[in-house]
Amino acid sequence: MPRSMTAFNRGERVEAWGRLSWELRSVNHRYLDVSPRIPEDLRQIEPIVRERVARRVSRGKMECSLRFEPSVGVSDVAVNWPYAEKLIEAGKGLQGKLGLAATSMDPLDLLRMPGVLAEPTRDLEPVTAAALELLDETLDGFIRAREREGEHLQQLVAERADKLLALAEGLRAQLPAIQQRLRERLEQRLAELEQPADPGRLEQELVYMAQRMDVDEELDRLTGHVEEIRRALGRREPVGRRLDFLMQELNREANTLGSKSAALESTNASVEMKVLIEQMREQIQNLE
Repeated sequence: MPRSMTAFNRGERVEAWGRLSWELRSVNHRYLDVSPRIPEDLRQIEPIVRERVARRVSRGKMECSLRFEPSVGVSDVAVNWPYAEKLIEAGKGLQGKLGLAATSMDPLDLLRMPGVLAEPTRDLEPVTAAALELLDETLDGFIRAREREGEHLQQLVAERADKLLALAEGLRAQLPAIQQRLRERLEQRLAELEQPADPGRLEQELVYMAQRMDVDEELDRLTGHVEEIRRALGRREPVGRRLDFLMQELNREANTLGSKSAALESTNASVEMKVLIEQMREQIQNLE
């Protein structure tokens, strides 16, 4: 079943070491464009993220955002005492050199100074493993969301394809009556002439008119393209590009029908066909 390129899913996991969350979102794109947003501490998993996404998604502009909020305990707070003492001594020396009154430094201000609080050493191996597991789980839901939207788009395209086929068959059924009406109109005009028309010339004009109006090939190709659309919609693999190509072919046949039109019925059918084709094309732009 075709899948939509527009989807969103979020996954979260909480462990003793902290909280992880993935947000996956995608929009239409001609090719696959993966943009991971990963915290610096976990940057090493970016190639794996790209690989896992590419195994399951073929088209779309994807944003893969990972957030990591480590849990903080009392044991995690460590003061870099040698560096803090040097800052205190430097502050006292600056006061003396500038002739400022000696004041005590606020400990909280000191803790805010870069480098005073030592970064705790963390074992990130379980975090990276959990992040990749969570990515796979979030991708599962993301793919299901794409499939649900794809099923809806499939129904919309199929309905319009059926209407397009009905228009083609309706026009095909009207062609003999249209041709007969045009023949009678031509004969009537010739009868109004003062000089009688050459029967041979009349037949030539009728043959020329029939050839110019002959749209059987266009209707046959249009019907074939609609059947191919139906087959494509029933496949499991991505078919967005194939369907987009078929829209171009359908539009070409509809334009040819319009250019060969010699009656209001065929002109109207050509216009309605182009409206349906454009509606299908807009929906197909969302399919993977």
